[in-house]
Amino acid sequence: VDPTSVHKSLHRIRERKLANFIPWGPASIQVALARKSPYVETPHKVSGMMLANHTCLKELFIKNLNDYKRLRKRNAFTEVYKKEMFSDSLEEFDAAREAVASLVDEYSAAETPDYCNYEPNCPQ
Repeated sequence: VDPTSVHKSLHRIRERKLANFIPWGPASIQVALARKSPYVETPHKVSGMMLANHTCLKELFIKNLNDYKRLRKRNAFTEVYKKEMFSDSLEEFDAAREAVASLVDEYSAAETPDYCNYEPNCPQ
């Protein structure tokens, strides 16, 4: 891959505002170019990997929380856990639900301009 074409593509992304960046940090995309591995055969001219952490995952966590709420309300699939693992208490599941809920709260806060002042467990 030609590095100048990658640079031009990144410039177009910024110009056209195709990617939404956090308001409290620098708008940057980092790219590292490397040669194709001699050990992995592939018919493609280009291969790549993307490692990202962005707040769009919040929607997935919200869906999981809603699904868990529905299952827990009906006590669906809980008998096996109560009998074999958790001795009639599902507190560990509830603690995991709270952890995911706090993650959703933090991801929501990360989308605001004042995220640098965010304090967990404080009303927004």
